[in-house]
Order: sequence, then structure tokens, then C-alpha cells
Amino acid sequence: MVEEHAEVVVILGNSNSRFSGVTSTMLQTMSVQRSVIPLKVLGKYHMPDASLSISFFQAIRLLRSPLTCGKPRIFHARRNNEMIQALLLKHLFGCEIKILFTSTAQRHHSRFSRWLMGKMDAVISTCEAAASYLRFKPQAIVPHGIDSEIYQPRDNKQEVLKSIGVITPKCIGIFGRVRAQKGVDLFVEACLQVLPKLPEYSAVIVGAEEGREREWLASLASKVQAAGLSDRVLFLGEQKFEQVPIIMSAMTLITALSRTEGFGLTVLESMSCAVPVIATEAGAWPEVVREGVDGYVIPVGGLAALVSRLSHLLADEVSLVEMGAQARTRVLEKYTIEREATRLVEIYRSLQ
Repeated sequence: MVEEHAEVVVILGNSNSRFSGVTSTMLQTMSVQRSVIPLKVLGKYHMPDASLSISFFQAIRLLRSPLTCGKPRIFHARRNNEMIQALLLKHLFGCEIKILFTSTAQRHHSRFSRWLMGKMDAVISTCEAAASYLRFKPQAIVPHGIDSEIYQPRDNKQEVLKSIGVITPKCIGIFGRVRAQKGVDLFVEACLQVLPKLPEYSAVIVGAEEGREREWLASLASKVQAAGLSDRVLFLGEQKFEQVPIIMSAMTLITALSRTEGFGLTVLESMSCAVPVIATEAGAWPEVVREGVDGYVIPVGGLAALVSRLSHLLADEVSLVEMGAQARTRVLEKYTIEREATRLVEIYRSLQ
């Protein structure tokens, strides 16, 4: 845990009305940082404590206030429009601030994004893969962390499975927005091949369903129905935030099959619940998952590899339990939200 020290005033960007992994990361690190340093959040979206939210013009008043005069003032941006907000505060409204940007995207940045990053006082990244897309070396690599108290193992697996409509004693899952980019189609196709041979298993797809992909989703449901597996491959839709860790902890194995990803918290959340993972070579997952220890990493779009790994792992309950325990230990040692928040506060203070 970071030491209490009140010499830094921090504003966190919060510009996206849709809940995302970026939003989740900001909220979780904020929950630790707020007890250590003075901070406010520019934006009201998804805030558990409205008193921390400020508007753009309130940010101007705060940064110009005599109460913050002489103290380092930091704006932490995680999106392009948040970099723009920070630059407006600094150059149009004369606020004396240092701007930090976290780059997570694993793609070549647009010219405009590169220009914005060039105006930052510091740029950090969340993993080596994302850092490789920058045209300069980031000041630091700060991996994301998760709350290991929220995402933790639980003993009531059967009770949870029954509550969500699972009729078998064991279940596998995929979590996140239900769309092609997340590899949900890959998961369904693999289930159609594997589950008929493993009658003790069901599968769940948990996450918000995107209206623009309604036809695609309907085609997946039709395949499941045609295979006679509608009672064992369940589309649960979006769940309440507090229910997701509980459902995760009831799984025997979780897949993360994105075709592209920034960092990807799902893998850490699963591992923290002591559930082994099969993940694609996207996001930070190849850096997080230890092959054969916490789970396995497969090629993006690798249906054959997924089917093979599922077939072998689901038939080996001893290995699954051992991998889950190793996964939980790895998160506690390297990927807690406290570790991430501590490192970020250190960086804020270094920008004085």
C-alpha cells in the first residue's frame, strides 16, 4: 500500500459513458488512491461516489484554486479525448498541470494520436506488447491489477450454477461483450465439438449483447439449437457487476478468445478466482499466463487448438485444480490493484 502523502493533486479522466475495461481500471485504482492522495474525477459516469466527480469548469476552478497552489497537479488521461481535455486545461485555461497518458492499444496509432502523445509530460503502457506499438520508449510499464477480494475463490459452485440455470455439475465460460471481436463464435464452435463428449459440462456466455450484431448472435444460437445443446450452452446476457465475480468463481475453466485486445482484465479476474484460463495471443495475455501453469495461450482464431486444449484439460480435473491454485497465487504476487495503484502514485509524484 502507498504511504499517505498529500502533496499531489490528481484529476482522473472519465469520458466514456459506456462501461469498459478502461473505466473499470480507473475506478478500481481510484478506490485505493483516494485514501492516499487528493483526487477528483472529470466525469460522472459509473462513479460509486458522486462527490468525487467534477465538471470541466469545476476542474478549472480546482486547478486555479489557492488551495492547490504550489502543489503538483496531475491529469491522468487514458483516452484521446481525455488528452484533449487536459491540453485545453493547460494551454487554453492556463492551468499548471502535468499530463500522464496510459497507452494500452495494440495497434499502430493514428497521426493525431501520436501528436497528442507527443504533447504529454509522460506516457506509460500496461504491457510490453502495447509498448511495442509506440514510437518511443514509455516511461514505465505498469500492468493492470484487479481486486483480489472481489475476485476470489468460492466454495458454493453448485449453488451458483443452479441459480444461473446450469443443469450439469461443471461449467466453462466466456465473459465480456458478446461480439465477434471477443471470439464468442470461436467459443460456441468449440463447445459444439467438445460438449457432446463431456456430458457433465455446460457452457455459459456472459456479457452485454450488442444490437448491431443481432443477426450474428442469432446465427450462433441457431447452431446451438441445431446441435441439441440449447440446455447446455446458455447465453446469459449482461449480469449485474457484483454477480460477475460470483459466476466466474463457479466455473471450472474460463476462456478469453479476443481477436484484438488492449490489456484484457478477464484473464486476471478468472485467475484471481482460482479458475485456469485458455486465452488467445492478444492483449497482455501471453505475458500473464504461464503455459501449462495457469492455463494455456492459443493462436488468435485457433479453433483446432482451442478444441484440443478443452478436450484434454476438461478430462483432467486434478490439473485444473492445480492450475487454478497457481493462477490465484500469480495474481496475488504480481497483479493486484494495490500494486498498480502504488506504482501510479509513484509516477504522479515523479512528475513534480
